[in-house]
Amino acid sequence: MTNNPLPGFTDAMEKFRIENMSGDLTPGRVVAAHRERYVVHTADGELDAEITGNMRFAARSGEDFPAVGDWVALMVYEGGLAIIHAIFPRSSLLKRRAAGQASGIQVIAANIDYALLLQAVDRDFSPNRLERYLTLCRTAGIEPVIVLTKTDLITPAEAQLLKMKTEQRIPGIPIILLSNQTREGYAALQEYLTPGTTCCMLGSSGTGKSTLVNTLSGKELMRTDAIGKAAGRGKHVTTHRELIALEGGAFLIDNPGMREVGISDDGTGIASVFGSIASLSGMCRFKDCTHTSETGCAVTEALEKGELEQDVYDNYIRLEKEKEHFETSAEERKRKERIFGKILKDYQKRDLKNKNKQ
Repeated sequence: MTNNPLPGFTDAMEKFRIENMSGDLTPGRVVAAHRERYVVHTADGELDAEITGNMRFAARSGEDFPAVGDWVALMVYEGGLAIIHAIFPRSSLLKRRAAGQASGIQVIAANIDYALLLQAVDRDFSPNRLERYLTLCRTAGIEPVIVLTKTDLITPAEAQLLKMKTEQRIPGIPIILLSNQTREGYAALQEYLTPGTTCCMLGSSGTGKSTLVNTLSGKELMRTDAIGKAAGRGKHVTTHRELIALEGGAFLIDNPGMREVGISDDGTGIASVFGSIASLSGMCRFKDCTHTSETGCAVTEALEKGELEQDVYDNYIRLEKEKEHFETSAEERKRKERIFGKILKDYQKRDLKNKNKQ
């Protein structure tokens, strides 16, 4: 590891700590989160930590709790007990719609520089899923890198053809062909693993994430399982998020395989990923065009002329509908919370009034 006990902790962070936090608080970085208990890496080693009661009470959503990758300020007591008092400003926050919930948000990780989007070339490859991951990255302001894994299972010509098709469908994103068996692509990957940088791996089970972590770290940190030949699906080997310090001073965040990649987009992510459609939409007759059945829609006209791929259009419409549904569900949840808050407030007023009468 680097000589710096806290690689990635910048002068700007130290300035913020001095100006905004008590001198008794120690900086550290969250390397693992288990419900409301955390493992934090500090200059004195790793500590088990909890958050203050005030932080728990004031939290309005999951985004207000520490996440893997967060820089935090904590008070360290005798016996190894540590209490997290504050979270440093985040440079990025990767999140998705919580699986099985209409309007809930699940925070994936914080302060990520690059997201490695892993897909296995033998069975997992899906441009639609890549566009989903890219939407998450663009919304969070994280630079994506597409990593096509297990290239040793196909011919070099097939791998190059797949890379070319990916570049055509998703232009402007770096693409690395990777094999954990032959080590093809490792040199290219190391260019993103510079001291102090943090990379997050996103991908389905069976794409080789755990093997990649073990190889890059030089240790058997993650258990790896073979893929069943009949089902062609990998097992969920990684069971929790964890930030791993690599020998060169970079950090790598491994994630459990995602079966669902729910979109929680503010509008910028989808527009960035589907740039061609965003450009066309400016030529639509109506500003609020949904690009489905309106007269004078430049997007559907391009689709009919063959200037826009059907698969790209279908995935765009699918993600837009998910975003709209999420926004509607979230607003409905907020409306119900406001109603419940008003009922609770009225009840407390009546209860206080009755006590005063007594």
